[in-house]
Amino acid sequence: MRRPGFIILFGLLAATTLSAQTVAYPPPTHLITIPTAGVLVRGSFAMEMRVQKAGGLSIGLSTGITDRFQFGVSYGASQLIGDTAVAWYPRPEASIKYRMIDETEKMPGISIGIDTQGFGAYHSERNQQRYDMKSYGLYLAASKNWKTPLGNMGLHAGSNYSFTERDDGDSDPNLFFGWDMELNPELSLLLEYNAALNENNLTAQTMSLTKSGYLNGAVRWTFVEHLHIEMDFNNLLFDQDKVTSFNREIKITYIEYF
Repeated sequence: MRRPGFIILFGLLAATTLSAQTVAYPPPTHLITIPTAGVLVRGSFAMEMRVQKAGGLSIGLSTGITDRFQFGVSYGASQLIGDTAVAWYPRPEASIKYRMIDETEKMPGISIGIDTQGFGAYHSERNQQRYDMKSYGLYLAASKNWKTPLGNMGLHAGSNYSFTERDDGDSDPNLFFGWDMELNPELSLLLEYNAALNENNLTAQTMSLTKSGYLNGAVRWTFVEHLHIEMDFNNLLFDQDKVTSFNREIKITYIEYF
């Protein structure tokens, strides 16, 4: 896999659109996995179903309490599809988010939140007690959006601390970054990087795209109004000594108002 080419493409796409005129645009509440500064508006709810590897499935429900505050719960299992014993998650997980600062033409929107839902299978072994990919825990996220000739383009960044998954001995704060781009009213491209500093011995000063972290990409299709179907390509920087390929998942999101 040509890792430098992937990074260069990310930079070129961002550079060619940053000069576009800024407009008010509500960013998504999250990309593939990382949270953004976006929140659900009051009187809306979102149901998300994530079809994961090894027959895993997780379902989450979030609702906008106010125009700044949202709350959600989620639950799931690994090996739900197949002929092996179902491995249910140990507990339902919760998420809350509050947008502290609204996005303006010059400044990004900023939100603070908690999300205890990890990704993949849950490992209950001694000195593990964690998901394949740790939850974001307590996080601070910033988002900025621009209008381009194709559609909306957003850049996102933040920091998080996974306070519920520390038994593996790594409780460092983490960093994450993301980008989303509308190609037309139906199709969007997503790209994100989770540095995973809480899953290795690297720090913010020594992290490298070639050494650690999760680089995830996705294509999101708005099948009908309020319904998004997403094909995720996760862990594109996979370690060939641990896995033989990147991870492929499907995510379905339905948003409605009441």
